[in-house]
Amino acid sequence: MLALAWRDGDETRAADAWPVDAARFPRVAGLPAAPEPAFAPCPAQLGLYPVVPDAEWVERVLDCGVRTVQLRVKGATPDALRREIARAVAAGRRYPDARVFINDHWQIAAEEGAYGVHLGQEDLETADLAAIARAGLRLGLSSHGYYEMLRALHERPSYLALGPVYATATKAVAAPPQGLARITRYARFAGARAPLVAIGGVGLDALPDVLATGVGSVAVVSAVTAADDYRTRIIALQQCFAGQFDNH
Repeated sequence: MLALAWRDGDETRAADAWPVDAARFPRVAGLPAAPEPAFAPCPAQLGLYPVVPDAEWVERVLDCGVRTVQLRVKGATPDALRREIARAVAAGRRYPDARVFINDHWQIAAEEGAYGVHLGQEDLETADLAAIARAGLRLGLSSHGYYEMLRALHERPSYLALGPVYATATKAVAAPPQGLARITRYARFAGARAPLVAIGGVGLDALPDVLATGVGSVAVVSAVTAADDYRTRIIALQQCFAGQFDNH
C-alpha cells in the first residue's frame, strides 16, 4: 500500500520523506458506499477524552469540566448495561456542550439518544452504519495503521482514533505500539479528513509529546481512573491541553 502511494510528490518536499497525500493512496476494494446522510460532525479539537468503565465515572469527569468522555462497559448484564448507558447519556444532557460517546453498543446508544458511539474495526462488519447515521449519532472509529485508516475514512466518521501510541494494559490490542513518529505521520495523512484522537498508554508525562504530533484530542484511561486524586489529575491534564492549544 505504501509502495503504491510513494511517488515523486509531497514526500520529496518534507523533512520526513513519507507519503501523506491521501489522493495517492489506493482505495480499499469491495467496500459498500458510505452512509447517507453522513455522520454528524465533531469539533476539530475534542480535547481531553477519558474512557471510563461506568456512568458514575462519566458523572465525575463531567463535573470536573471534561466535555468529551466515552463509556466503555464490560461484562454487564443486558439490563445493567442499559441502565449504565441511560445514566451516562442523562449526565451528558446536564451540560449543553458535553459529548458522551458509548463504546460498541450502538443500538442502545441510539435508543437512549447518545451524542455518539465509538466502534472498533471489527464492528464495521456487523454494525448498521446507516442506522447510526440516520439516528444522528456521531461516529468515532479506531485505527491501527494505514489500511485501517483508509477503511475507516471511507465511512467519513466524526472522528478517527489513532493508536495505540504506547503499550497499554487496559485493553487487549493486537497492534503493536505505534510510537510518536508514526502518530505524527498518521496525523499529517488523516488530519484534513477527520478530527483525530490519539489513544493508548498515554499518561500525564507523555501528554505534551503526544499533543505535539498534531492530534486534536488524546484519550486516556488509567491516567484518570487509576489516579490517587482524579480531580487533581484532570486539572493537570487539562492544563497540558490549554498550554498546547493556547500557543497555536
